[in-house]
Amino acid sequence: MGVIDLVTASLPAPEPWLSGAVDAAGRELARYARGHGCFPAGLRELRAAVAERYTRRGVPTDPEQILVTSGATGAFALLLRELTEPHDRVAVESPGHPNLVRAVEAAGARPLPLAVRDDGWDVPAWTRALRSAAPRLACLTPDHQQPTGLLMSEDQRRALVDLAASTGVTLLVDETLAELSLTPDAPAPTPPAALDPGGTVVSVGSMAKTLWSGLRVGWIRATPQLVRTLAARRTGVDLAPPVLEQLVVLQLLARPQAFADVVDAQRERARTRRDALVTALRDELPGWSFRVPDGGLALWARTGDRPAREITALAERAGVRLAARPASGTDRPHQHFLRLPFAQPPEVLAEAVRRIARHPKGPA
Repeated sequence: MGVIDLVTASLPAPEPWLSGAVDAAGRELARYARGHGCFPAGLRELRAAVAERYTRRGVPTDPEQILVTSGATGAFALLLRELTEPHDRVAVESPGHPNLVRAVEAAGARPLPLAVRDDGWDVPAWTRALRSAAPRLACLTPDHQQPTGLLMSEDQRRALVDLAASTGVTLLVDETLAELSLTPDAPAPTPPAALDPGGTVVSVGSMAKTLWSGLRVGWIRATPQLVRTLAARRTGVDLAPPVLEQLVVLQLLARPQAFADVVDAQRERARTRRDALVTALRDELPGWSFRVPDGGLALWARTGDRPAREITALAERAGVRLAARPASGTDRPHQHFLRLPFAQPPEVLAEAVRRIARHPKGPA
């Protein structure tokens, strides 16, 4: 076993479902190949399928409210480019996903870190910040938040949606992990957009976590006016999402029971791998502490007295790649924490933890 990647939080593709969808999409492609193939808002059929999924989740949605994007990363780039000006503040979770912080900075805006505590989002701190600092956007990951894995309570969802509406702040909600609950029979949480009658919430979704990271199809749910604006102005980021990949996703979404089977299989795969990582950490690194996540694809562990950056360097010498979090203002309070994805097979996760624990200069 060579170098082990504990950076990427993406599961293998669900087979045979994905290959079957690719074959079916290839047969459908001829209908579109006679034209230019450039659909700035996305294929009408896929927009309708995504809108129908929102409607079934309790968020009535028309296809005109959906913009198909090149993954969630493309969605955030489009939204930040359109909704912020240089030096605008953008409220972000702390700890939060470093890629989002980088996207905010790349857009010329300034991240405003707001606390996510062990027991959830610090609503009073968010209230003070949104009222006093007047950020242009506030970014939330309410479903299995990255990196903590926390699930936002119903009360917190309602409070933060109401807060954004009352302060005129657009709430940008990352739903890329919403499908990956790892608690069997757990009730689906309320999407923030279902609590928002006035268009305050803009939602971003993606197939990268639920299906496969190699399938770069995401979407934005917003007002029809914002969708039209984004479609007209996206040429500075990309022209349009790939037709063939959209058809692959459409093949899966068009059969709800088949898609439910795919999601169940991916959840079971993630649950097995999470449990293997938890067992290995408890056996090999008892000095580390963590909460077992109820969903998502990563575990947030406190590394005892040794800083995470030091652990990362030691792990590299032991043949394990860990995510070295950026030394930024959003990260300094979490210098003794590591994000540990559990996307690898159980035996690989166990070996990775053994290497970290037994490296000559590693944790005891």
